[in-house]
Amino acid sequence: MKQNKMDYKKLSSADKALFDSDGYVLIKGMLNAEEVKKLYAIAINDEVINTKSFDRGDANGLRTKLALWYSLGEDVYSLLARSERIVEGVRLLLDGESAHFHSKLMQKEPKVGGAWEWHQDYGYWYRDGFLSPQMLSVLTALSPSTKENGCLQVLKGSHLAGRIEHGFSGEQVGANQERVDELLKNLELVFVEMEAGDTLFFHSNTLHRSDANLSDAPRWSLISAYNLITNKPYKGNYPSASETINVVNDQTLLNSKNEGIQEDAKFLVK
Repeated sequence: MKQNKMDYKKLSSADKALFDSDGYVLIKGMLNAEEVKKLYAIAINDEVINTKSFDRGDANGLRTKLALWYSLGEDVYSLLARSERIVEGVRLLLDGESAHFHSKLMQKEPKVGGAWEWHQDYGYWYRDGFLSPQMLSVLTALSPSTKENGCLQVLKGSHLAGRIEHGFSGEQVGANQERVDELLKNLELVFVEMEAGDTLFFHSNTLHRSDANLSDAPRWSLISAYNLITNKPYKGNYPSASETINVVNDQTLLNSKNEGIQEDAKFLVK
């Protein structure tokens, strides 16, 4: 059925059950075509994003470009992160009120976009001072994500294994390979191919990775990370991680005249 501007996808109890058992749930068409077109057009021309982006190398020296920021504002990326459909979905999956930890724009360019090693997001966020893995990521594809251009891969149900020790792999932090190898023997490896506008919600302990983009097509995605608001970090300076999200109507993204991000969005600087 064709989706119109007012027909926005919402997560259901069935989606919650899948998330709890598998560690992730994929929602097809979370964004409509107009929203994707608007977001992608703004992102590729966003001079602040371009200036604030940095490269992260893989074990083979290929590099993925990304920008990461902590503050939510009135820019189009924040309007998505603050939208009713996303925040309500996060609240359902986390079983309570959520806060925004950070957002990032991943830019895996053709031929040069690097791989990401097996890791859990909580492998990083544990070090940031969050005491519990009551956290998740929301990844929205801004362009098609395929096996050929290095789509996300997940180990189904791996969140139930708990936090795994992480160490550096290239310039990245990777999960202990011995444990990953054992989990690979027992759990299903899923290539999460996505159309532009599809959105993946995944648990902070879900093991995931991606291959390098050796295709001719870019893979751009917008990712926002959330924590249960009571799961506040005990160190670091992440003010939004303990603040109530100012939720906006789902129509706001399309109706807004605002565009790219402001320079004061509290970017991670590398």
